[in-house]
Amino acid sequence: MIEIKNIFASRFRLQVSGFVFKRAACSAQLAAVCIILFALFPLQGCYSQNQTKTSGQAETEVIDPYSWDFGQIKEGEVLKHIFVLKNESEKTLTIRDANTSCGCTASKVEKKILLPGESTEIEVQFNTKGYSGLTQQHVYVHTDSLDKSIIRFIIKAEVIKSKEEGK
Repeated sequence: MIEIKNIFASRFRLQVSGFVFKRAACSAQLAAVCIILFALFPLQGCYSQNQTKTSGQAETEVIDPYSWDFGQIKEGEVLKHIFVLKNESEKTLTIRDANTSCGCTASKVEKKILLPGESTEIEVQFNTKGYSGLTQQHVYVHTDSLDKSIIRFIIKAEVIKSKEEGK
């Protein structure tokens, strides 16, 4: 507990967790600054950036299990990524269907019925032929869950046109 009494008087009393400090009034500003610094000091370690780099994945600040960034790739490559979908509910989860945002992307679900705690793999392929620049495609997994009837997975890439085509 921090308690400051008579801060504007010629003397004041500062009590911090049972310890009592007596200072002259001119030190009141210094004491206030110290109190603020000590109060904010524990917050210094609360902020952290999760920066990890996996081969083939662009560096990201936060790892999102529903998104994958292939980074820079050459136009014409067929990219693959496997998402893992886990049934975190206490009921059986049935995957009814999976579809994609365009014909350049395909998805395949390994297992359609998941008991509580079970997981399945969702393989996504993206054909980059005809694309250039930043691109983003979606995979929509339709389930029988009332909470998450549609789960959206996102794949991203920066497609670089090959120099031969520009000639």
